[in-house]
Amino acid sequence: MTLSLTTATRLSLAATAAVALGTTLAPVTSTAAAPYYVAQFAAAVEDDSAVAGGVAWACKDKFCVAAKGSGRPMRICRGLAREFGEITSFSADGEALAEDKLAKCNGK
Repeated sequence: MTLSLTTATRLSLAATAAVALGTTLAPVTSTAAAPYYVAQFAAAVEDDSAVAGGVAWACKDKFCVAAKGSGRPMRICRGLAREFGEITSFSADGEALAEDKLAKCNGK
């Protein structure tokens, strides 16, 4: 089952990721300003930027965000997990991966 996030939740996740990355989303007037992908990891990510899953990521602590890529969300998630390790949450366009898909993303 895929979870659908409200606009407020999407903006909250984007704002949390932006704070973690030391950036701002202001002024946020639409969901277009929010990152397309938001990932949280079990452990802090050492690099502040990388290309994984064919997408350029900006990372800080346990969060990474990115603009939309051309691959399917599971492919993007798998590439990111291979690069940085276990992902505890992953969303694409505000849609969180279900727990079973997140486990597959992490290779379980």
